[in-house]
Amino acid sequence: MAVYTESVNQNGTSISWGAIFAGALASAALAIILSVLGSGFGLAVVSPWSNSGIGAAAFGISAILWLSVTQIIASGFGGFLAGRLRVKWDGVASDEVYFRDTAHGFLTWAIALIVSVSLFASLLGSIVNNGVQSAAILANHATSAHHVGSPGKINNAQAYYLDSLFRRDIALADGISLLPESPRAVTPEIHRIFAQSLQNGSVSPADLKYVGQRISLSTGLPQEVAEKRVKDTYALISDAELATKMAADEARKASAYVTLWGFIALLIGAFTASFAATWGGRCRDDSPRT
Repeated sequence: MAVYTESVNQNGTSISWGAIFAGALASAALAIILSVLGSGFGLAVVSPWSNSGIGAAAFGISAILWLSVTQIIASGFGGFLAGRLRVKWDGVASDEVYFRDTAHGFLTWAIALIVSVSLFASLLGSIVNNGVQSAAILANHATSAHHVGSPGKINNAQAYYLDSLFRRDIALADGISLLPESPRAVTPEIHRIFAQSLQNGSVSPADLKYVGQRISLSTGLPQEVAEKRVKDTYALISDAELATKMAADEARKASAYVTLWGFIALLIGAFTASFAATWGGRCRDDSPRT
């Protein structure tokens, strides 16, 4: 029976780079596969239709859990391989062996993380750019009503005040009853009035009367009924605006939680890889040489 005599650490180094790179490549490949699988599950539960699919909070929790599971499985597998494939250190104290195995696992996790980030660098860059552009658009919308626009352009607030300069009592204009006018002709002005009212938080009595007169003239409804229609429409628009802001805020919080817990998940991955490497190293040292 042939006896295998292991040549241990012939190059004099305490690091088995071959085992580390092998474990790192395996860990990175498994992490990418699990990430793609998780993305598929995420797209399956997200629906563009209202009241369908899961909410932003549930989606964020699911993403955090899947990222943690991915880190535990991929990092653990890579760390175990790094510890199992390393050379055996004869004549080295057990504490030193434990430290070296831990270092092997941590280096495996670090290299796997760098490889994974490098492969997805373009995707991460696109996400960051989209986030910056979205933030700029939101900031522009939030300040457009209070700042002067570019030369030659009039924003909603400015147009609202310009329109108010030419208002008159439509029902009694010059003592003559006016004919009904096309809703399309007055819609831009009404839109600006509603936009300004949303900025102020309510419809002013003057705006309520004016818009009611416009609607009454166009539809033939009594003034009181027209004003009630204005109030109901404003309430619907205001509720929709509030719901949109709440959904955006919930998505922002979910994104922040995913980022913070993603950091924790990466630390879990580093610990898992280091621990798995010590386990693989013990299996390597206990394995027979025949």
